Amino acid sequence: MAIAGGRPDERRITPHLIVRGSAEAVEFYQRAFGAVVLYRSPMPDGKGVHAQLRICDSVLMITEESTAHPQMTMRSPRTFGGSTTILELYVDDVDAAYERLVAAGARPILPPTDTFFGDRYGQAEDPFGHVWALATVREVLTPEEVAARMAQAHEGG
Repeated sequence: MAIAGGRPDERRITPHLIVRGSAEAVEFYQRAFGAVVLYRSPMPDGKGVHAQLRICDSVLMITEESTAHPQMTMRSPRTFGGSTTILELYVDDVDAAYERLVAAGARPILPPTDTFFGDRYGQAEDPFGHVWALATVREVLTPEEVAARMAQAHEGG
């Protein structure tokens, strides 16, 4: 969307999250991630909003779930009963970011933990059914080191 101040960087994928309760979603992402609203407009039918948000260096679009247009049926994870996508965000302090996400209303899935692949990593589900992974790099590893650690981690299981 070429809206002044809301256009994402060229050649980047911009997630477009479909939710039930888009106005509430905008407020949640502001609390959880410090999202900045770049653009916000009511939907033509008056049910919800369309918004473009900046979270860190990324642009995220939010739109209300709709079945009004047969060619553009959009369903939220709540309607599907699950999500097919994980949104991953690297942060300076994963523990603090995870606490903020959960305090804003996300459901904890995996508390931050040190992983075999060198990150401190956690997951939570937002109130709209989208799964967020937060991570902080602890050590930079080669692909061979990651493969060896993965094999070792899975030996017991």
